[in-house]
Amino acid sequence: MKGLSKAQKLISFVLKCIVAVSAVTGTVMSAIAGSKSFMGGRRVFMYFTIQSNIAIAIICITGCILMFTARSAGRVWPVVKYVGTIAITLTGVVFGFVLAPTLGARAWTVPNTLTHLVVPVAAVLDFFLVSTAFEIKRINTLFVIIPPVLYAIYAGIGYVLKWEFYEGTYYPYFFLNWGSPAGAFGFTKGLPFMGTAWWILALLVFLLVIGYIYLVIAGFIRRMAIGKDPDQASGTRKRS
Repeated sequence: MKGLSKAQKLISFVLKCIVAVSAVTGTVMSAIAGSKSFMGGRRVFMYFTIQSNIAIAIICITGCILMFTARSAGRVWPVVKYVGTIAITLTGVVFGFVLAPTLGARAWTVPNTLTHLVVPVAAVLDFFLVSTAFEIKRINTLFVIIPPVLYAIYAGIGYVLKWEFYEGTYYPYFFLNWGSPAGAFGFTKGLPFMGTAWWILALLVFLLVIGYIYLVIAGFIRRMAIGKDPDQASGTRKRS
């Protein structure tokens, strides 16, 4: 990945290593925790949390290869990096503000902290750090809803076919429980507060907003870089 200084590459390398190591460690610890624990055992790979962690780990490892082989990131790779970053942001935000309050004291275990806090924070920092090396068009914001939409479809199929995400539970998260008292479009005073369709719609809107904000911030950082090093930024723009 061209257009980054040596210092940026070093910091980015460290952040990418944190993402990859934390994602792998958190996934393994969750897998060996046993099926009786939430998001544990062999079913761990059925959850968006683990899927997004594995995806961002692969993205970061690939990013290291691009950086240290001096290869151009091309036009597709920045979008993949961007979509992966938004997906892992969703993982962190949903857990921190939606799931953790319902799980209580058992929420912040070591594997949960790694996969829901350490990985998202490191991944987001890395995205903004390397954003000076490429430019993403605002229209690409629409791509950020692809991973959650695919997962919602996957979870819906699992619910219909009675796949066990947890012992006796046919949905991964309470807001994807189509059989809850709120159903698809209803509302309740307690959990889940509103129907699954409303939850999905709210999360998709949230992603689009966050995706747009990330690009605005990345654009600002890139303009700052252009102001400091116009020759380097010009070369980066031609490669983007």
